[in-house]
Amino acid sequence: MKLICIGRNYAKHISELHSEKPEHPVVFMKPDSSVLLKNNPFILPSFSEDVHHEVEILVKINKVGKHIQPKFAHKYYDDIGLGIDFTARDVQNQLKDKGLPWEKAKGFDGSAVIGDLWFPKTKFQEVNAIAFRLEKNKAIVQAGSTSEMLWKIDELVAYVSQYFTLKIGDIIFTGTPSGVGRVKEGDVLEGFIEESSCFSIQVK
Repeated sequence: MKLICIGRNYAKHISELHSEKPEHPVVFMKPDSSVLLKNNPFILPSFSEDVHHEVEILVKINKVGKHIQPKFAHKYYDDIGLGIDFTARDVQNQLKDKGLPWEKAKGFDGSAVIGDLWFPKTKFQEVNAIAFRLEKNKAIVQAGSTSEMLWKIDELVAYVSQYFTLKIGDIIFTGTPSGVGRVKEGDVLEGFIEESSCFSIQVK
């Protein structure tokens, strides 16, 4: 299973991090060891003082595909989920300043939350208008819609497949809206697609 992540896919998030709008989707990977095991808390890593939550819509690939055309991309996924791309922001900034890869900041153990619930895409009238949010200690900290994506889901599936063969079970993290922020010990994070709770995790 590959975890393929998209960065800078929401304009307001790009602005809040003072980043440049990319010409093409920003793609990076998380190893399978980054998946937070079910029912486990998120343990703050010792090497960072500034870990941020980034809630994201997830897409699960249902068949092998390579060089997929955008008009056929919808055939390569059936299920939509929700997760968190935890990011060691201080480490990421240090790496970015040196022009180095982000893996240490993005792919560390436990940094990928994959929600318990997957919804058939047929549940939604339009996959490009799915509302989702993240609550921290019962307060909404991030809220977005797939309508706000710079590159929509089908475009991402097609684009990624130009570089990596997509296989059954691969998951695409489609990017995060604005509102990312630091998590601390004792926080409880709960993610929702529309009004359905997809995960609840404690930070330790």
